[in-house]
Amino acid sequence: MFSSIRSRLLLTYLLLIAVTLGIVTLALVAFLIRNPRLAREAETNLALAANALERQNLAGTFAANEATISNAAEEADQLLGVRVMVFASNGTLVADSRFAAEGPLTLPANPPRRGTNAQVAEALDQNGETWIYISRGFPRGFTVAVAVPLPRAPLFAFFTDELFPPVVRAGLAALLLSLLLAFLMTRSITSPLQRVSAAARQFANGQRQVIQPEGPAELRQLARTFNEMGDKVVTSQQSQRDFVANISHDLKTPLTSIQGFAQAILDGTARGANGVNQAAQVISTEAGRMQSLVQDLLELARMDAGVMQLDLQTFEIETLVNEINQKFIPLASQAEVELKITLGDPLTIKGDFERLTQAISNLVENALKVSPPGKSVEVISRGGKGFVEIEVCDSGPGIPAKEAKRIFERFYQVDKSRKTGANRGAGLGLSIAQQILQAHGGSIRVESQVGAGARFIVRLPSAKKR
Repeated sequence: MFSSIRSRLLLTYLLLIAVTLGIVTLALVAFLIRNPRLAREAETNLALAANALERQNLAGTFAANEATISNAAEEADQLLGVRVMVFASNGTLVADSRFAAEGPLTLPANPPRRGTNAQVAEALDQNGETWIYISRGFPRGFTVAVAVPLPRAPLFAFFTDELFPPVVRAGLAALLLSLLLAFLMTRSITSPLQRVSAAARQFANGQRQVIQPEGPAELRQLARTFNEMGDKVVTSQQSQRDFVANISHDLKTPLTSIQGFAQAILDGTARGANGVNQAAQVISTEAGRMQSLVQDLLELARMDAGVMQLDLQTFEIETLVNEINQKFIPLASQAEVELKITLGDPLTIKGDFERLTQAISNLVENALKVSPPGKSVEVISRGGKGFVEIEVCDSGPGIPAKEAKRIFERFYQVDKSRKTGANRGAGLGLSIAQQILQAHGGSIRVESQVGAGARFIVRLPSAKKR
C-alpha cells in the first residue's frame, strides 16, 4: 500500500503530526498534574481567612464554654469557606467546624506562638485525604487553625471538556495542512523522478531525451548525471557502430585480396614463377596485416580485462628515446623525413620498458607516416617536478579540433577515405598507447592546428630518488 514515495511521505507527515500532538498533550497533562496554581490559590485563601479572623479578634469573643466557641467556629466557616479549628493553650481541640462531617484532623503537637508568620502545612484526616492549613496564635493562649482540602485538578473532566476539543481541532487543521504540504512536497520530488524514469524508458527504446535539471539539489544532480550518462552511452554506442564498421572494412579488404590472389593461383591466372610469387607475396602481406590487427585487438582486450602484465624496472628516459631512434632510422630514411632527437637532463622513470617503447613507437610511426618528404619529426624529452614528458611532433596536415576529441578512440581515423597502401593503419595504435600509458599512471594529450602539424605529449611519473 505504501510502496510509492508519495504515499510514504504522506504517512511520514501524518505520523510526525500524531507524535507531535501526542507529546504536546502529554506535556500539558504532566504540567497540569504538577502545576501548583490551585494549591497557591488555596494557600492565599487560607492566609486571607486567617488574617480576617485575626482582625476580627475571634478568640476575644470566645466565651468560657465550648458550645459558644463551636458556634463561633461554624459561623466563621460559613462566612469564609474554610475549616476552623480552635485549640486551647495545652493543645486540646476546643472546636472544629467540620468535625462531624469530615472527622478528626491531626495537626502537629506544637502550634506556633502568637506573632509568628505561620507557614502552610499539610495534615491527613481519617480517610487519608490531604489538607493544607495555617495556624495562628491568638490571645488568652488560643490557637486557631484554618484548613481546606488539598485541591486536585479534575484532569479527566478538564481533558474532555477543555483540552480535548482544541487538540482535536488543531489535529484536524494540522492534518489538512500536512496533506497540502505533502502533496506539494511529493510533487516537487516525484515529478522530476518521474521525468527521469520516463526518459530512461525512452532511452531503452532508442529515443534519447535530455532532462532539464530542476527541483531539489539532489534531483538536479540526478538529472545532470543522467544526461552525462546518456552522452556517454550515445558515444559508446557510436563507438561500437564505428568499431563494427571499421573492423569489417579492415578484415574485408585483406580477405578479398587473399581470396582473389589465391583463386588466381588455383585457376592458373597467375602464370609463371613471377606471377605465382607476386600473388603469394600479396597473400603473405595481407595475412600479416590481419595477424597484426588481431594481435592489437587481443592486446586491447587484455588491457580492458586488467590482465596486462607489467615488467617494472627503473631506467633512464634517454635509453628509451635512443632505442626508438635506432628503431625508426630506416623508416625515416625511406620516407625521406628527418628524425630529430632532443634530450633534456638525465631523467629516470619506472615502468615496463617494452610496453613504453611500444607506446612511444606508435606515436613516432604515425608521425613519420603523416609527415611529407623533406620535413621532420622531433622527439623531445624533458622533466618537471615529479614527472617526465616525451613530446612527439610531426609536420603533417594537423588535426581539426573536433577530430582531436576522438583521436584516441579505437579504429578512429582522421582520414575517412581509408586509403590502401603501406601507410594504411587500423586506427588502434593511439588507443593502445593511451592504455599503456594509463597503466603506468601517465597520460597523453594532443595539441594541433590544421596545417601546422600535431604534438603528442606523454607525461609519466618520474622514479623516486633513493
